[in-house]
Amino acid sequence: MDDSLPPGQRALDRFPRFGTNQGPPPAVPSAPVIEFAGAVDAPTTIAAADFASLPRRTLLADFHCVAGWSARGLRWEGVPLREVLRPSAAATHVRLVGLDGHWSVMLLEDALADDVLLADRLDGTPLGAKHGAPVRLVAPAHYGFVNVKHLCRIEVLTAEPAQSHGGASGPADLGLRLLGYRRFTRARVWEEERNAVLPARVIRLVGRVIGP
Repeated sequence: MDDSLPPGQRALDRFPRFGTNQGPPPAVPSAPVIEFAGAVDAPTTIAAADFASLPRRTLLADFHCVAGWSARGLRWEGVPLREVLRPSAAATHVRLVGLDGHWSVMLLEDALADDVLLADRLDGTPLGAKHGAPVRLVAPAHYGFVNVKHLCRIEVLTAEPAQSHGGASGPADLGLRLLGYRRFTRARVWEEERNAVLPARVIRLVGRVIGP
């Protein structure tokens, strides 16, 4: 076992597209923005075009899918979330929403970690549609489903929600709900928080069957 990887992960030599929705990437507005709403000091929007003028960071990090694979040494560039998020004193969680309808929830303290980025570049080039253009969340300490692609809205919450993520529809969504897969979990990779109900080894086995 590679001790440099979190428990149960295996390295791939590529970075595949992931997610329950494998249809075409969503249409991106001609002037995309990210909306900040909910329990914030003041609701606001930030245009993706303005990211170049905001405080930026380059982050070299691995990406870990809950299905059990990891892409190593990705170079992300973007704006740290903590630089632009202004939560109110009552805030406890953050809901991140993508243009494709996928959403995920993070504990506020996790969302404000130093290595959480709103990324618009990957490996030296602008983020492509496959991996979440125009802007996506990058949270290396958390499984991939937390790392919302095509980010369009960040909503600050004042209580823990019943579900940690959602947005798929049809049989896939029903199956995930029956497995308890939507129940809230912090999804930390080194603690192997893959699922709030099922043992991690079960999720790993399913990932081996359906994953790359």
